Amino acid sequence: MIKQFLQGRPLRHPLHPLLVHAPIALFSLSFVLDIVSHLYPMEGFYEGSFYCLVAGVITALVAAIPGLADYSDIRRDHPAKRKAQWHMGLNFAMAGVFAIDAWIRHQDLYPLKTPPLPLALSIIGIALLSISGYIGGAMIYDDGIAVGRHRRRTATPEETIGIALPPDRSSTSPNGRCVPVADADLLHEGESLRVDLGGIIIAVAKLDGQFYAFQEFCTHRFGPLSEGKLENGRVECPWHRSCFDLRTGKVAHGPAKIDLKTYPVRIHEGKLCVDFTATAAPVSS
Repeated sequence: MIKQFLQGRPLRHPLHPLLVHAPIALFSLSFVLDIVSHLYPMEGFYEGSFYCLVAGVITALVAAIPGLADYSDIRRDHPAKRKAQWHMGLNFAMAGVFAIDAWIRHQDLYPLKTPPLPLALSIIGIALLSISGYIGGAMIYDDGIAVGRHRRRTATPEETIGIALPPDRSSTSPNGRCVPVADADLLHEGESLRVDLGGIIIAVAKLDGQFYAFQEFCTHRFGPLSEGKLENGRVECPWHRSCFDLRTGKVAHGPAKIDLKTYPVRIHEGKLCVDFTATAAPVSS
């Protein structure tokens, strides 16, 4: 429940990007006041910069809490996991630099002109803030991290399950070309798995007691459907909210125009098995 709140799911809006505006604005204002104080020495600018720094450090630490909750939901095998680690590390380094800067300023709040050391620390902090912000933007715009996931109530897949296909697929199970991907008990109601079947990435989901298998990537802009909302017999893409019928793969709501490819699912000896044939009806648990 706490993690869901930190990710903004009860609010239907991600919490981390909502909170980061405050420290970004405060650190930027502090830097502007430093520049003005350095160019036009005048009483009040340096003191104002100090208070902006203190408030910025506090709000940055507050914003980091939901950020850590978002980080914990990134799949271990996701390419953006490394970016997220850099983003997090740079943010903590930035907060540390600004905290040291504020401590130094606290020794004397009333110089007319910003001294060289506090000014240098401000420049370093702003540089770290800019690099971290760029990486954070790349995680969202390039990798789609956390986009739309606040709309889903259940956990998203922690990793991709890799399955090596045998040369003769017809021998994978007594049911034909079925490939076992996971224990049926592993998938709970409203949850999904992300599976790599010899280079074919699919999602397997359970909704209303039935299992469905379909292509992982949305036909609109390739959003990850294994992280989408499952509701009313449909899966909703977390990126642009295209909806697809879980039984048929048909587009139920745009902007997508092309239907999904779906795969029949069977349960064999307690295993979820996916078949590489035409679309078929889902199987009940």
